[in-house]
Amino acid sequence: MKNSAIAWLAAAEDDLILIREISSNQSLTHLVAFHAQQAIEKAFKAVIEQHCDNVPRIHALETLLPKVHPYVSFAVEFELLEDLDKLYIDARYPGDFGLLPNGKPTLDDAAQFKELAEDVFTTISKALAG
Repeated sequence: MKNSAIAWLAAAEDDLILIREISSNQSLTHLVAFHAQQAIEKAFKAVIEQHCDNVPRIHALETLLPKVHPYVSFAVEFELLEDLDKLYIDARYPGDFGLLPNGKPTLDDAAQFKELAEDVFTTISKALAG
């Protein structure tokens, strides 16, 4: 595996470590969403780095996913990716920002985001290592 792809995976794992630390805290669910989006984005970019000439300077998971699927195939709930993309920027700001249509992410939402990020990371790590 290319060193640059390894670096992307290491950065994704850092986000996962943080998610594991904060995922049970109701006050931090918006940050779980933010770091889940980041972990998935970085894992996607590890695949792109490994197989393509350049990593696009975009953050939208919905746009990156089709660039990953030719190399690593996995099932993903597209709605969760859409939710994470909506929360990505706004999750870092106070007030009404960082909200899903029904408000701040719940602990259940955070658990779903965590599970998705873990699954994507594990699948991509195994695929790139093999």
